[in-house]
Amino acid sequence: MSIQVYGIPNCGTCKKAFTWLEDNAIAYEFINTKEKPPTREMIQRWVEVLGAKPMRNTSGQSYRALGDKKNAWTDEQWIEAFAQDAMLLKRPLFVKDGTAVFVGFREKEDVMREKLGVSRN
Repeated sequence: MSIQVYGIPNCGTCKKAFTWLEDNAIAYEFINTKEKPPTREMIQRWVEVLGAKPMRNTSGQSYRALGDKKNAWTDEQWIEAFAQDAMLLKRPLFVKDGTAVFVGFREKEDVMREKLGVSRN
């Protein structure tokens, strides 16, 4: 089993996720999206699974800078925007065995465990 967590190191929500993963002895690989942005193909697969709306980082400056035009965008336009600016992606984004499983860190613990395929210690 391989779990990747995409985000940025100084993100408060990412830090909470890292702490939870470590406290629960769940192995993961962190991918800093500022240093290694995901490819357009990766983003397209993630959007196919999760949808573009849940993947939007609506609290970031990049999102606000898009103005009102973003309200009418299609998933394809969002995929292109995410590929151009990884800061538009909500963090953290969890990928298990190459498939996006959830984004953000608001799921209930049992739901996160199920989606990540890990049991309670």
